[in-house]
This record gives sequence, C-alpha cells and structure tokens, in this order.
Amino acid sequence: MLSDRQITSRRLLLVAAGMSLLGMAGCGRAEEVVRAARAAGPPGPDAVPDSPSATASPSAAQSAAPTAAAPAAAVTPSAAPTPTAAAPTAPASAAPTPARAPAVGDGRPVYELNAERRVVALTIDDGPDPRHTPTVLALLEQYGIRATFFLIGENAVEHAGLVREIAARGHHIANHTWTHPDLRSLSEGRVRDELERTSDLLHRTTGKVPTWFRAPGGDWSSTALRVSAELGMRPMAWSVDPRDWARPGTGVITDRILKDVRPGAIVLNHDGGGDRSQTVAALKAYLPVLIDSGYHFTAPPG
Repeated sequence: MLSDRQITSRRLLLVAAGMSLLGMAGCGRAEEVVRAARAAGPPGPDAVPDSPSATASPSAAQSAAPTAAAPAAAVTPSAAPTPTAAAPTAPASAAPTPARAPAVGDGRPVYELNAERRVVALTIDDGPDPRHTPTVLALLEQYGIRATFFLIGENAVEHAGLVREIAARGHHIANHTWTHPDLRSLSEGRVRDELERTSDLLHRTTGKVPTWFRAPGGDWSSTALRVSAELGMRPMAWSVDPRDWARPGTGVITDRILKDVRPGAIVLNHDGGGDRSQTVAALKAYLPVLIDSGYHFTAPPG
C-alpha cells in the first residue's frame, strides 16, 4: 500500500503533466493548482485512479486553456430593400391630330351628304365679288342649281346688293367670318366677334339668319365650333377640293372635280379672293357633265 508521501509524489507528477497542458496559464496559476492538490489529502477508497482528465475539471481546463481567437461573425448583408415597382405611367397622351374636327356644340362639321342619293352640294366661298359672282349666279340660274355661298363679312358689307341678289335667287347665305383669319390662333372673344359680326350683317341685309358656318381654310378649332353652335350655326366642310384658289388651270380644276365627285359630295369652289376666271370657266365645263351623269344639286337644309 502506498504511503502518504508516495501518493503526494504521484499527485505532484500528475500535476506537472497537467502543467504542460496549462502552458500559457502562467506560473502563478500552476502554483495554485499544486497547493489545491496538496490540500485535498489522500483519496478515498472509491477514488478512480488519477488521470489527467480526472485531475482537472472541465471548467478549469477551459479557463486555463488559451482562448483561440473566435472567428469573426459572418456579416450577413442586409437584404437590399426590394424597390417598390413604380406604377406604370400612362403615356401622355398628344394628343393625336384627328382627321376631323372634334365634336363640340352641335357636333362635327358636315363633310358630305347622304350618299344613298345621287346628289351634290355646290359651295362657293370668299365672295361676294363684283367681277365673278354675277357670272356664277347666271350659270346656276341657267342649270337650275341651288348652291350655298359662304360670304366674308368685309366683302358683304361692301357689296350688299350682291348679297341680297344671292338670297333672292334662292341660294343659301352662310357665314365665312368677317376677315377670313385662321380661327385656331384667335382668342374666344375674337372668334365670337368674327362670327357674330358677320351673322348680324347678313341678317340685316337679307332678313335671314345664317344657319351654316365654314372655317377659313377648313381650319376648325373647338372654340370656333362651340361659338358657332351658340350662335345657331352648324359647321360645313367639304369632300371635294379642286384647289381652284391656287389657279392651277381650268382643265385641272375640271378634272379634279369630275374624278373625285361621288354621291353625297360637297364640292368647294371660290368666287372671291382674287382672279376666279378659271373657276368660272371650270363651272361652265363640269356642271353640264355632272347633270348628264344623273347628278342633282342641292343646298343642305338649314
């Protein structure tokens, strides 16, 4: 049986072995472990034979063992905020330029008549003119044709006698503004003045209130359509334009009309605004051709 000294010596050997494991714990820490082993005294009869693992408690070993540098915690990048999908922006709308004037007031301009009937509406613009209007009136009288005359106010005020003659022969008297401006560039006040002034003059001259209105150049605007409706007029456009105002030649004017005319057509001609001798000559040429083809002429009702 081992003596107390032998037991103590054995413990010291085990402690020394443990100290090699404690290395970096330092001498002070090692001496504390030795003193603790001596104070413990001889083991009891049930003691398990000493072993390095049994001598030092796990907590002591963990405390004494050098602490390895803990790996840096992995940085989880914050999830980038999911961008909120922007609501789709409706395209601007620009406006597309319509082929026909917008419906305002009483509606869109009339471009043609009922195509089920073989009729043509002849319209004469920019008069009255003392050089050409009398000849045009004579031709219409010759063929028994009723037309619509879109008169300019400043011409009508100078040739009031012609205005009365046009009305007396049963033709429609219609409003073509006072000075023949581009209505799209005018304020509402000026548009109203152009139309109202002309209608008042024609009413005083003929005793009849104009029921039709045509924008110069066919340049309609929503303002002009609204004002004309407020003044009791409907807008009339055209479907056959021989561009006689440009004086392309009598034959060209005649050919364009005969090529483009069809049942329900509204034909545009001019008796004012310059030399209209080509237009007068073209009327003499194409009117009998259309009549022989079975066309009838009419003035749209007011």
